Amino acid sequence: MKFLKVAIIALVVLVVVIWGGGYFLEPTYKVSREIKIAAPAEKVMQEISDFSRWQKWGVWFERDPKMKITITGDAGMVGHSSKWSSETQGNGQMILTAINNEELTYDLLFPDMGMQSIGRMSLTELRGENGEAETLVVWSDEGDVGTDIVSRYFVLFIDELMGPDFEQGLTNLKVLTEKKEG
Repeated sequence: MKFLKVAIIALVVLVVVIWGGGYFLEPTYKVSREIKIAAPAEKVMQEISDFSRWQKWGVWFERDPKMKITITGDAGMVGHSSKWSSETQGNGQMILTAINNEELTYDLLFPDMGMQSIGRMSLTELRGENGEAETLVVWSDEGDVGTDIVSRYFVLFIDELMGPDFEQGLTNLKVLTEKKEG
């Protein structure tokens, strides 16, 4: 009986420590990856500002070819939107909120998980060794999970979860864009 009492007290203390400790975890996150693409920024912007083109380089579309996608609004214009539903990749929506020659910003919504974030793709045109145009593409996503303790623990692993998808997506974008150049 004494063992059971100690076990219950230990379990309660463990739950309190884990739950209470969650309040000290950072509620905000930022995931960012970058790549150099041997193409002018204008060519890269053509690929990223039209959400229907993301299907050619985004890893989520490779993972679920049966994903249902609805694109609305004019490509490259504020309000342009991509909404998807997928049994394996989840349901979500991207809405273009700001765009200029150097940067595209979008809201990313996952209603099933009650999460949203701000995505950004920044372009910096450079000159390569041979004088050809190159573009440094920085893709980032940042958000705030608020006071939800489970989500705060999730934030501890978000870079490892999202980062590889960004890396592969950027690699796919590089191949696609450079192929169009050649």
